[in-house]
Amino acid sequence: MQPIILDAHQDLAWNMRDLDRDFRLSAYAKRKAEAGTPSADQNGLCMTGLPEALLGRVAVIFATLFANPQGGAYDFPSRHKYSTPAEAHQIGMSQLDYYHELADSHPNIALVRDQGELERVLATWQPDVPFEGHQVGLVVLMEGADPIREPKAFEEWYARGVRIVGLAWGQTRYSGGTAAPGGLTKLGRELLEVMASFRAVLDVSHMAEKAFYEALDSYDGPIIASHSNPRRFRDSDRHLSDAMIRRLIERGGVIGVVPYNHFLWQPDERPLRKTDAPLSRVAEVIDHICQLAGSAQHVGIGTDFDGGFGAESTPDGLDTVADLLSLAPLLAARGYSDSDLAAILSGNFLSVLRAALP
Repeated sequence: MQPIILDAHQDLAWNMRDLDRDFRLSAYAKRKAEAGTPSADQNGLCMTGLPEALLGRVAVIFATLFANPQGGAYDFPSRHKYSTPAEAHQIGMSQLDYYHELADSHPNIALVRDQGELERVLATWQPDVPFEGHQVGLVVLMEGADPIREPKAFEEWYARGVRIVGLAWGQTRYSGGTAAPGGLTKLGRELLEVMASFRAVLDVSHMAEKAFYEALDSYDGPIIASHSNPRRFRDSDRHLSDAMIRRLIERGGVIGVVPYNHFLWQPDERPLRKTDAPLSRVAEVIDHICQLAGSAQHVGIGTDFDGGFGAESTPDGLDTVADLLSLAPLLAARGYSDSDLAAILSGNFLSVLRAALP
């Protein structure tokens, strides 16, 4: 059976609300519409769209809610920013509305909130199902927990479909984050307790190192790093040291590798041109995690495509999400079996979902 892809990180709702990039449209249609506009220069060549996801057998996406804080050490251009919990809540809910709209309006898109919905999506990728019957399942991931106004309010987000939460992006009220060192706050520890009662998945990507270790020591639910690379390839607090990776592996976690050139090479090594950035580098990063783990059971893909960069900033051979299966022969050439490939491309993250979903 041909493998499927699970992409553990795409900012689909942020792209719609901030950039007017509708997931239902093809990446190429959006590129054409943006040609010659400031958006094309600022955000790069669009890589995500439903047609490309279906062509590339991207069966499941962890679709994010991303509210961008006003100011802070880790700034990012955005049309909508927040200064208060109420503003963050409004941005997050607007994005969550978009995911419900997608699922309600298109037969090839489904929200995944429980085991049954996951298995129904996966069943549409069986060999006897025609192409037009395939579905892309969206599992909602909150990136940065500030939209949760107080820990006990997580229940309202869970009721509307949020199944994965990353406490940090930059600094949040819950945790230290990228470019904002620090541990869990009192609110952060309380939120983890509430999340554990729902068996929600904790995403440690973007968490500051101190907060990372505190969370792994205290949270007994499922844990992932949806979009993080090893510091061996890009030495930054945005990524994971080998010690952090080993700790995550000990907890049964899965790490989503990001095929973004800025995250794949140290600054003095980074290729200047896309044609000089081989896709084999992504296979090398995946292999590094597998060597640390002693198996292929703790790594997957978390592209972060269209999360502030475009196709020109990804390795040669990647133009849209339709190209992710190109990783399979590169990994096979390194000795990975068909079962290993199935685990890396989707199975490892699917195992986390099956352990977490009601």
